[in-house]
Amino acid sequence: MFTNLKKLYKYVDETAGLVRIQFPSEVKCRPGCTDCCSAVFDVSYVEAAYMAHCCRELDTEIKKIVHARAEQALEEWQQLFSTADHNPSTARIRCPLLNSEGLCSCYQARPVNCRTYGIPTIINSSGHVCGLSGFSKGKSYPTINLDPLQQSLYQYSLELGGKESGAGRWPVAAVLLSDK
Repeated sequence: MFTNLKKLYKYVDETAGLVRIQFPSEVKCRPGCTDCCSAVFDVSYVEAAYMAHCCRELDTEIKKIVHARAEQALEEWQQLFSTADHNPSTARIRCPLLNSEGLCSCYQARPVNCRTYGIPTIINSSGHVCGLSGFSKGKSYPTINLDPLQQSLYQYSLELGGKESGAGRWPVAAVLLSDK
């Protein structure tokens, strides 16, 4: 069911890994760095389904903690998006999967946004990079184009969930709460 998604994740991980190897002092991502774990974004249907699938395997106590954190994160998400002047690009909401050691409780299911954070990316013709990175403005670096990746995720989502569900996107907290 998730074969194409896993292949896409493998490609993304390998591509991001090449950038990490080429620019080790610019890529600051390390275990325990949690900057990306507070970025505000939503996930595709296929990523949501895979995350829910993998999170079912978590220890019962971890599930309880994640559930409580997801309730808080979803409340913050709803508050953020209830105002007309919300700006998700600068907002911060802690991911419910971030554990007390600063690690992801369901690392294998992390979405493309998490896998590419800290690496120069481009989406909708706009460049992005983690503010903690060592990449310098004006210099040229290998960049991951997220547009075709998002298009693939959309196609996989349609195949998995049909037209109505497959076109949807959800905050991680909502995904985690939908699969108690």
